[in-house]
Amino acid sequence: MSTHTPVDPAAIARMANRKTAKAGRTVIFRIKRCDGPGKPSYWQDFKVQVPKNANVISCLQQIALSPVTTGGQPSTPVVWESGCLEEVCGSCTMVINGSVRQSCSCLIDDYAPSEGDTLTLEPMSKFPVVRDLWVDRARLFNNLKRVKAWVPIDGTYASGSGPKESPEDQETRYVLSTCMSCGCCLEACPQFNVEADESKWNTDFIGAHAISQARLFNMHETGKRLAAERLEALSGAGGVSDCGNAQNCVKVCPKRIPLTESIAAMGRAVVFHKVKQFFNR
Repeated sequence: MSTHTPVDPAAIARMANRKTAKAGRTVIFRIKRCDGPGKPSYWQDFKVQVPKNANVISCLQQIALSPVTTGGQPSTPVVWESGCLEEVCGSCTMVINGSVRQSCSCLIDDYAPSEGDTLTLEPMSKFPVVRDLWVDRARLFNNLKRVKAWVPIDGTYASGSGPKESPEDQETRYVLSTCMSCGCCLEACPQFNVEADESKWNTDFIGAHAISQARLFNMHETGKRLAAERLEALSGAGGVSDCGNAQNCVKVCPKRIPLTESIAAMGRAVVFHKVKQFFNR
């Protein structure tokens, strides 16, 4: 039986748009803005003359040079967060035309190929807004702390070479290691809800990214020293059993990490961990 990669109609449409997009066309950027934490949101539109192969970040930079709305009203530069500009740091994540993704790799030619097209930008809804498109992802990183998403190497610098691992494990772990903590999986997850109260962060659903990172470090020959502690965290409130299996996370992950596979693997590991605990009492 032959196998093939399923055709993505949206990807085909974007490729067609890219071929027909003309440099110098005017695109309307409709941006959801907010002047600070707790303040009301409002919308502003800006016109941008888009060069060929421009991305969202470069257009936001154009707006920052002359922040005047389509109605001719002077405004303030739009605030966003970005770092690497090559889809590695994960900081520029936002909701673009209703879908969460990185803005640095979002080409205007793909999403607004015609004169007068509108591109809508919004901050992620699952994190507190700092200002405009910039959100506070502290809760995301807190959840990585919950599963001790690191390798405990303190004091091992003089212990010689580290343990070896099989090529198969290397291949699996490499894909898991490409997670950039962008927040896409959390934005798309119906179980991950807005929670500004830090006292509840350690009991709310931990999220697909943290579960997958727990799997990554439990597979590491040195990292697995903390495996039991990670499994305890995932067996408690907000752990792996709170996943509703919506599978939205794996659909929006920009790195194509098999998040649902990780959730299933860690679900099994938690069960074995608890059974072992029961018989060792």
